[in-house]
Amino acid sequence: MTWLKGFRPAPFAVNASERWRSVVGALLGILITALLCRLFASAPGVAWLIAPLGASAVLAFVVPASPLAQPWSVVGGNTLSALIGVLSVQLIDDPATAGAVAVGAAIAAMFALRCLHPPGGAVALLATLTHASSFEFVLFPVLLNSLLLVMVAIVYNTATGRPYPHTQVIERDNTRSRSRFSSEDLDAVLKRYNQVLDVSRDELENILHMAEMNAMERRLGELRCEDIMTRNVHTVEYGADLEDAWQLMRRHRIKALPVVDRHRRILGIISLADFMRHADQERNGAIRERLNQLIKRSGNSHTTKPEAVGQIMCSKVRVVSADRSVAELLPIFTEDGHHHIPVIGEDNRLVGIITESDFVRALYRSGGGPRGTGPVA
Repeated sequence: MTWLKGFRPAPFAVNASERWRSVVGALLGILITALLCRLFASAPGVAWLIAPLGASAVLAFVVPASPLAQPWSVVGGNTLSALIGVLSVQLIDDPATAGAVAVGAAIAAMFALRCLHPPGGAVALLATLTHASSFEFVLFPVLLNSLLLVMVAIVYNTATGRPYPHTQVIERDNTRSRSRFSSEDLDAVLKRYNQVLDVSRDELENILHMAEMNAMERRLGELRCEDIMTRNVHTVEYGADLEDAWQLMRRHRIKALPVVDRHRRILGIISLADFMRHADQERNGAIRERLNQLIKRSGNSHTTKPEAVGQIMCSKVRVVSADRSVAELLPIFTEDGHHHIPVIGEDNRLVGIITESDFVRALYRSGGGPRGTGPVA
C-alpha cells in the first residue's frame, strides 16, 4: 500500500492567481515565439517551432525559480541537445540507437555545462527522429525558439513579481543566529541527499527558514504566560524601607520587585532605575554615596528624603493575566520598553512575573526546543 500511495499526485500549494499567471505567461511565450519564428521561416515547409518548447514554457513560466528553468538552462540545454542530436544522426545510422545515444549524451553535456533542462532530452530525440542532419536545425528553429521564449519569460515574470533569472548562487548569510540550522548544515544534507532538486538552493533555504518561523509563531501562540513565568516572586509592601528593598534585590540578584498589599494585589513596582533616578537628586558625592544616602533611614520624624518603597515606586504597572498568550508580550518587551511584567491570576492577585530572560527562553523553545514551564527563581 505504501508503494501504491506513491502514485497518488500531491496537491499544488498555489492559489488561483498564481495558476492563471502561469497559464497566461506560457500562452504569451509560445504565441510570441511562434509568430516571430514563422516570419523568419525561409520556406513554407520549413519547421519554425519545436514541440519540446512547450515543456520549456512550463518550466520558464510555472516554476521560474527552478534551476532547470533559468535562461542558460533553456537556451544552453536546448541548443546543446540539438547539436548532439544532429551529430548522432550523422554518426549513427540506426534511429533507435541514435536517439538513445543522443539523449544520454545530451544529459551528460548539460550536467557538465550546468544547463540541465529536461526538454533538452526531447530536443535531442526529436533531432534523431526527424533525421535532422543539418546544423541549421540547431540555429533555427531551436536556438531562436529558445532565445525568444527566454526574452518573453524575462519580461513577463519580472512584470508579474517573479524574479527571472532567479539567482542560483548566493552569498552565505551567517547573521541568522536565531535559526536552528546554518547554511553549512543545509549544504551537508544536500550532499548526502545526492539528487537533483527542482528548486534552487536559496529558495529551499528560504522555505525552510519561513517554515521554522511559522512553527515558532504557532508554538509561541500556544504558550500561556503561566507556562513561562517565574512563580516564586520576591515582593515588598508599600511601606517597606528602601534599604530592605535594596538588600533584597542585591541578595537575589534581581532588578525589580513588585509592590503588593496584604492580599498580594499589585500596587506598583520598584526597580533599579527608580533607585538611580532618586539617587541622582542628591548632587554631592559619587553614585555609591548618593545611593547610600537614599536608602539609609534618616531617623527623623519629618524628612523630605524618600524612605519607603511607596515613595519612589512606579505606580503605573503593566500586568498580564496568567492565561494570556505569550505571543502578545512581544510588542510589550520590544516596543514599550518593559523589562518585568507581573502576572496576575484570580482576584487580580500576583502569581508570577515574566522577565526578558523568561521571554527569550520562550522564544528559544518555540523555535524547536523542549517545551515546559519557566524557571523558578
